[in-house]
Parts: sequence; C-alpha cells; structure tokens
Amino acid sequence: MSDTLTQTRLAPQPAHVPDALVYDFDMYRDEALNENAPERLVDIAANAPPVFWTPRNGGHWMVTRFRLVTSAGRDWEHFSSEPFTPEEAEAMRAALPPDEQIYLPVPILLDPPVHTAFRKPLNLVFAPKAMMAMQDSIRRLAIELIENVKDQGHCEFMSAIGEPMPVQVFLEMFGLPLERQDEFRKIVSDHLSEDFGEVADQQRKLRDMAKVMEDTLLDRRDNPTGDLISRLWQTTVDGRALTLEDMQNYCILLFIAGLDTVMNAMGYAVRHFAANPELQEELRANPALIPEATEELLRRYSFVMSNRRAASDMTFAGAEIKAGERVLLYNPAANVDPDEFPDPGTFDLHRENKAHVTFASGPHRCLGSHLARIELQTLYEEMLARLPTFRLDPDKPVRYRCGPVIGPRSVHIRWDV
Repeated sequence: MSDTLTQTRLAPQPAHVPDALVYDFDMYRDEALNENAPERLVDIAANAPPVFWTPRNGGHWMVTRFRLVTSAGRDWEHFSSEPFTPEEAEAMRAALPPDEQIYLPVPILLDPPVHTAFRKPLNLVFAPKAMMAMQDSIRRLAIELIENVKDQGHCEFMSAIGEPMPVQVFLEMFGLPLERQDEFRKIVSDHLSEDFGEVADQQRKLRDMAKVMEDTLLDRRDNPTGDLISRLWQTTVDGRALTLEDMQNYCILLFIAGLDTVMNAMGYAVRHFAANPELQEELRANPALIPEATEELLRRYSFVMSNRRAASDMTFAGAEIKAGERVLLYNPAANVDPDEFPDPGTFDLHRENKAHVTFASGPHRCLGSHLARIELQTLYEEMLARLPTFRLDPDKPVRYRCGPVIGPRSVHIRWDV
C-alpha cells in the first residue's frame, strides 16, 4: 500500500507460550493482508502454526486450520462465546448507573443452553421458507441497481451495488428508514474498524447502535406491522415475553450482521468474476452452475472470523491455552487450509469438496445463511444476464479492509457499451 500501516504495540509474551507458537500478525494492520487479502490468507494457512499466539492487539490466540476451527466452533464448553465470566458480568452490572444495562448481541455472545432459548425466535423468522418469500423483492432490487449503472460502462461496484443491495434488503426487513442507511452503515463501520479496545469503549459503541433503533423498536411494539421487528416482539424466550432490553440485544447483532457481511462476499465474487472472463462466459452459458460457483466463492473468499474466550485451562492442538485468554477462529484462513482442500488458493467450480466454515460451525452457525445465499445467487444471475463481460479497471487496483470482517474496500469494474 502507499502508506505504511501503523502496527499496534507488542504485548508481552506469556510464560506458557513457547517461541515456536508465536507468530507476529496484526489482523487489522498486516500490510500484506490489506494489500491482497486472498493471497495473504493462503500464506497464513500454509505457513503459520495451526494455532498461534500473536502479540498484537493485546495478545491473543488464533486458530487457522479447517478441522481445528470446526472442532473449536462446536466445543462451546471450552471455547465460550460469552465475552465475560458470570462474575465479571455481575461486577459490571453493579458498577453501572441504575438506568444503564450491559449491551450484549444475542444469541451470538451466549452459550448453550441460554443461547438455544434465545436463538429459537430467530430460527423462526429466518427459516428458509420465510427467506425464499423475499426472493422476488431481492431480484427487483438487484435489477434496479444494475440497470442504474449499465449504460455507464463502468462503476465502483461496492458503492453502486455491493453495499446498497444487502443494506436495503436488511432495512426493509426491519422496517427501518432507507434514507438513514448511510448513518447506520457508519455506526457499524466504526464498530468494526478498530481493534478490540476497552470494554467501556465497546459498550459505548453497542449503546449507540441500540439507541439509534430504540424509537423504531418501541413503535413496533405498540404498532406492529409485518416487519421482522414486529414479528420478534410477538415471540417468547422460554415462555416469557421479550423486553426492550432483549430486543435491543437481538437487534444489535442483526444490525451488525445485516449491514456488514454479505456486501463483502459480493465484492470478493465480483472481483473474481472480473478477473476471470472465461468463468463469466461459462456461467452465462449454464446459469444452473451459479449455486455451485457461489459455494466455491464462499469457500475461497471467506470474510468473518469468530471470537471466543477460553472457559478453562486447556491443551488444544499442542498449545497451552489459559482460562480467560482470547481465541480467534480464523475462518478465512481455515477455508484455504491445504490439508483440507487441494490447491486451496485456486477457485475450482467443479471442486468436489466445497464444504466451508464461512457461516461458522456448531451452535453459532450463521442464522442468515439462507438469506445470504439467496442474495448472492440472485445478484450473480442478474449481473451475468444484464452486463456484457466486465473486467477490472487496471488503473484502480482493489484494496482490502481487515479486522473481524475482511473484504474489498472498492472494486472498480468496466465493460463495453
């Protein structure tokens, strides 16, 4: 990149971490990752230890291999999704003013069995049948956005289509005003663009998200419509009605996931299509292959990692991990694990094993995966049907933003008109 990224300072190496398991990697500011994320992830999967400790961002563990990520993702008793112990949470609550709360995106930051109870209402509203009912409106939106740029012969894909499409789908599902989409996107972007920081700062950011939705939440409670918020208000958790606090915690999670995930998959895919015109032609000739292409794209270009806290001292894949230490399951590297996928850095439409952990594994497998697949497949179908062969703009190379979510900052494409 033109400007050298400023690395975070090094945390001291714990006594129980051997030198062989130390790998200096800053998930936010690694120069090679920001320059070319897809290639750097292949390098990490091939050359970094399967489990390593990095001194960056306060010091934490990272798991990079497919089978280890899958195993840890399912083992919630050792790899807890809850960021605080019950004792820490109680101490935080005791220190808060009487009218304040701990904001906790649920159910993603809960462990079973509580997680199971809180996930059940979302299973209902994100069921495949409910998501398929949205396909026609998703297609209309995709067509509108593509037609808006078709006669130009070029566009910056992320700002023209990649961001507006999933964001508008999300806002319409929630019944949130479309005219505020830039404001909402900025809140989420600010939340994800910095390192982990102090708990107080994390809570401030989550509180900002909750407050920006509070009026809508209260209105849908008192004046229900057919949107997702209204339907959530009508569900229960273990037989009890939801509170405003429950709804805020639900919607913080959905706010982050809905405004900052699918757009990255779209950006990666369009970058790949633009760099591979022969693939475009193959899919135009046989659109029935688009679902297969979508799965291989999701494997090759994963974008979200999973954050865990070691619930107890353990030995995992040869690493001594202490209770309370942070462990990141690096799904984007796991999906290009050379022990799991032959020639993992190559997109292979006809690859037999396309199983991936892009949507995570275990009890926290992504609730929105059905919706994401509908959005992705619909967009690819319409772009390939409506645009001639498109290519990358050689004067405007792709750059990446990194952190908990990885994806292209911009993808400039051109086509003949």
